[in-house]
This record gives sequence, C-alpha cells and structure tokens, in this order.
Amino acid sequence: MRLNRLLLGGAALAAVLSAGAVTASVLQDAPRDARPVQSGDPIGDALRATSPATRPPAPVEAPPAASPAPASPVPVTPPAVVVVAQDAAVEQAAEAETEEEAPAAEKAIDQPEVPARRQRRKFAVVQAIDKVTAETMKFEVEVGGRPVRFNRNLIVAARACEVSTPDELTQDSIAYLDVSLAPRNQGEARQIFRGWMFASSPAVSGLQNPNYDAWVVGCKD
Repeated sequence: MRLNRLLLGGAALAAVLSAGAVTASVLQDAPRDARPVQSGDPIGDALRATSPATRPPAPVEAPPAASPAPASPVPVTPPAVVVVAQDAAVEQAAEAETEEEAPAAEKAIDQPEVPARRQRRKFAVVQAIDKVTAETMKFEVEVGGRPVRFNRNLIVAARACEVSTPDELTQDSIAYLDVSLAPRNQGEARQIFRGWMFASSPAVSGLQNPNYDAWVVGCKD
C-alpha cells in the first residue's frame, strides 16, 4: 500500500515537471516585449541632457583681410609685338626649303589612242590546295582542251588565258575557268565556279570552297 502511494507520488511529480518544461519552452518561443538599450556612452548622455542655452557658443573665425574690389574695370595693355628682322639670304633659304618639301606632281601616263590588244596564251597555270589533306599542287590546264582533275574530284577547265598589255597600270594574268566538283566515276560533276580569275588578286577572284581553294598563277605558251 505504501509502495503504491510512492509510485503515484512519483508519477504526479514527473507530470508536474514535464508540464513545467513544456511551459518554459512555450514561453521561450513566444515574442517578448521590446526594451530600451542601455547606453554605454556617458559623455553623449551628458551632452544630450544639456540644454542648448547652456552650451558654449561655437568659435567664429574672422574673414581674411583683402583689398576691396575696384569700382571700375582695370584696363589691361597687351605687350608690344616684337618683329625680328631677317635678311634676304635667310628668306631665300626658307623659300628653297619649302619648295624642296613640296610633293612632286605625279607624272601622267601616256595612253595610246588605240588600246593594245591582250596577248592570249595556250595554257593557264593554276594552283590548288586540298584543305582536308593539306595537299597543294601547281598544274597547267590547256585552253579549250581536256579538263584537269586535282586530287580525285576537283575538275578544272580553261576557256581563255591572256596577259595584260604594257600600257596597262598593272601587269597581270587573267584566265576564264570552269571549276566542277565530282567524285571519280560517280555521277555528274557539279559546277562550283565559272568566271575570270586574276593572278594579282587571288583572294578576291579565286575559288573558295569548304574543301578546296584554287587560283590562277599565270599564262604560258
């Protein structure tokens, strides 16, 4: 009987302690009221407590001494121009140097009344490069003759090849080429270029293809 009472008392005590712990946890999680922060600056507190009437006045600095502004504008006289005399010999030397530095007029090119006719050649000299294998070759193509195949599937045919005349400004070789692309013994060729190529400007008039580049180098008999 006494044991039962002790057990019941212990259970009751445990229940009270558990309820107290839950209450404390709830109180800790609940928001608390705001409280003013205690100042740690006694000097600032003393200054704030002092009224503006009792504060010492701020020091006032006197303006710097200076002469008063003039009532009317002060005229400014420009300095006199100094002319350096030069003798005739110095002036002649300066004129001679100026004449020497002047650019010379370009000589006009004598154009004949009847332009000379360009000379045609029998073969066009072409250079091609395979961008896949980095293989390059310079070969001849007969004008009006059999086309030439480069590296299995680049076919080049020449229709004309001529050189510039002596009275032209630029000495050049010009060729009219037909360039086709076709695998060997498989289907028809597909034309990828037709027109004039100039040896003086291969980057402008040459063939530019994802796999091949070709340009004319010259003309020969």
